[in-house]
Amino acid sequence: MSKATTPSRLTRETEKARFFLSNFRDLVQRRLSGRPGGTPATGSAPDEAGPQAEDFPEVGPAASPTALYLDLMKRILANVIYSRAVPERFDDRWRNQIRGQGGAWPRMAHTMIGFRRLSNLQFCVEDVIEKGVPGDLIETGVWRGGACIFMRAILKAHGVRNRRVWVADSFEGLPPPNANKYPADAGLRLHKSKALAVSVDEVRANFKEYGLLDEQVHFLRGWFRDTLPTAPIERLAVLRLDGDMYESTMDALTSLYQRVSPGGYVIVDDYGAVPACRRAIEDFRRKQGTAEPLCEIDWSGVYWRRQ
Repeated sequence: MSKATTPSRLTRETEKARFFLSNFRDLVQRRLSGRPGGTPATGSAPDEAGPQAEDFPEVGPAASPTALYLDLMKRILANVIYSRAVPERFDDRWRNQIRGQGGAWPRMAHTMIGFRRLSNLQFCVEDVIEKGVPGDLIETGVWRGGACIFMRAILKAHGVRNRRVWVADSFEGLPPPNANKYPADAGLRLHKSKALAVSVDEVRANFKEYGLLDEQVHFLRGWFRDTLPTAPIERLAVLRLDGDMYESTMDALTSLYQRVSPGGYVIVDDYGAVPACRRAIEDFRRKQGTAEPLCEIDWSGVYWRRQ
């Protein structure tokens, strides 16, 4: 790439700052209201709502080897353990909060979603395993692959061989907004961020580093509108959405929601962070007549169980 077309470090940092600051007022209002996304709750959370109170809960002295392994996986994937050794771009005073609840693009972590959202993912996957809810696991929008790596780790830790992990991404970043078709995406500039364009080879390499690249991991490379409608997925037990934009979120829901088994989970990473994503969720749930409670994970993530 020529020097003229390579974004400078200042440009990259400015784009990231603009993304987070553009939603700051909305986030503050949501926090003050005590409601995810600033919208009324649609009902109470499931009884087994998963970890909520602490960012880094201790596993306890009687923890099983499985629990210890998965706790260690979360801490490594979110870079809770090693982040002091590598200076981050954000103020270190916010280290624990960012590692616990996400909110920054880290230098070396394999996920940016934070410990709470990883714990929620663990709860959802282990719950469908325990209850025998049929189907595979998928994330739509994977960045460096951390959440998908963790899903594969959960299956391996519990000896599950009959479920697949689907890794769906363009591996080229986000698409330019189509404001005419999706007005909610107007003004988004995420497609200009090179930091979000992680190649499929890099994600595969990350799986391999953990010893988790095997026949149960399948990659869907391309724009969601092209890959998801014909993806060879019969049933899903967990659908994790991390497409940021209205278009990406709606494409994934339109193609995959009907494949989510009763008792399965839909997790939305950017509901509180990106208004366009929240709008897509609200529009889709309204159109579907979805009555299941929308439950808050942290400042950004929400989920619901399909009844």
